Amino acid sequence: MSTTKKNLKALGVNVALGAALSAAVIAGASASELEQRWLDMIASGEAYPAEILLPLFEQLAPVDTEFMLGTWKGGTFDGGAEPDPINWYGKRFNSTTDVEPLLVLDAEGKVQTFGKLGGAQMREIKYNGVTSAALIYDSQPIMDYFRKVNDDVVIGLGDIKGKPTDFVFHLTRE
Repeated sequence: MSTTKKNLKALGVNVALGAALSAAVIAGASASELEQRWLDMIASGEAYPAEILLPLFEQLAPVDTEFMLGTWKGGTFDGGAEPDPINWYGKRFNSTTDVEPLLVLDAEGKVQTFGKLGGAQMREIKYNGVTSAALIYDSQPIMDYFRKVNDDVVIGLGDIKGKPTDFVFHLTRE
């Protein structure tokens, strides 16, 4: 087994699916094929490394800030391997200047705003040559860039100053 396959397997990644996705990225995929790949990965609940997710993210269409308005339930592509100390639920975009960037579930399962990192705002920002909606934290060196899978699912890419830009997550519109 190759080192790459061992590393992917250690991350809990479905090696065959990962290889198929990587090959498809190189070959290019239609919008409907790309949408289905993302939906399949989300539904699987498995871990996927940045080497698979980032090229797929780059193929997605941009979204504007109006598109992002509303409450979105979130998830990650870590296969449940990473502990979730805040019980993250998602994000709420009330307006372009009023965003609750972190929603969490309390002990009773009720959605609450996690205020320790402050609020946020949205702007359309160019990332890797594509202008799309981005969330900018008010008091943290964090930005999230968004791209569209379909009308109800977006993929986010977290950019935390001083760290690699490789944290990919998904949001589903409520």
